[in-house]
Amino acid sequence: MERNQTILSEFLLLGLPIQPEHQYLFYALFLAMYLSTVLGNLTIIILIQVDSYLHTPMYFFLRNLSFSDLCFSSVTVPKLLQTMQSQIPSIPYAGCLAQMYFFLFFGDLASFLLVAMAYDRYVAICSPLHYTSIMSPKLCVCLVVLSWVLTMFHALLHTLLTARLSFCGDNVIPHFFCDLSALLKLACSDTHVNELVIFVMGGLVVIIPFLLIIMSYAHIFSSILKVPSAQGIRKAFSTCGSHLSVVSLFYGTIIGLYLCPSANNSTVKETVMSVMYTVVTPMLNPFIYSLRNRDMKGALGRVFHKKKMLLCFSR
Repeated sequence: MERNQTILSEFLLLGLPIQPEHQYLFYALFLAMYLSTVLGNLTIIILIQVDSYLHTPMYFFLRNLSFSDLCFSSVTVPKLLQTMQSQIPSIPYAGCLAQMYFFLFFGDLASFLLVAMAYDRYVAICSPLHYTSIMSPKLCVCLVVLSWVLTMFHALLHTLLTARLSFCGDNVIPHFFCDLSALLKLACSDTHVNELVIFVMGGLVVIIPFLLIIMSYAHIFSSILKVPSAQGIRKAFSTCGSHLSVVSLFYGTIIGLYLCPSANNSTVKETVMSVMYTVVTPMLNPFIYSLRNRDMKGALGRVFHKKKMLLCFSR
């Protein structure tokens, strides 16, 4: 068995199931989506940085989430675009492990940041009088640092467990990036430990954060129903609407793909659903927070107004 095993120096990514005649069309589409992701998330990061009205806990978490979305999309999409353009699907072994690490890292980071944002909304609506004392700058920084440390540990654990596996001659990954489950299917050595860790850690990283968010919004909606005025209800829903939309997009695709797999799940279906949460969701998040958020619109208006005033004075 050991003689038949070969040391792989690279993997081959099959990419997306696209007909050759449609390659340039989809290349332009994914390039436009990636540029929108970069510009949208950078705009949010810069707006929150330069506008003092947005120096609040909610937007502190949002700035970190935008950075996470930007990096999360950058882990997979540039390589996909390069493969579509050059028609060379190879990726080095070390590069594959690195891509898997950062994919897990920034994906998990977004999950924990969404929990922190849900807690922030819970405190803002259910305990508004104590909001400033509870959501102190120290607590916000601690929540973000804790999120980074936990995700770093989780991604590193999976990467080290995968690095110890032996791979046979088959090095074709039926995906457009180095997905953990796809790599395990190519391994020749025993993967029971890897699968056990995926099951246990998956619950900690996906299920528990999702349940915490559900619990937060259950308390939020319970408090909203007790608000006597229609104006208070509208304000509460407008405060939570953007975050709830992002949560639905993020967890909806992940749960549909990994936690509720159907017997007839094909590789094509799994690939399409992966595109949803790796490409589409990071692109839509900035639009959701910009279009559904009055504070972001106000900040954008103030920045343009200041720029206009500076141009007038310079003349």
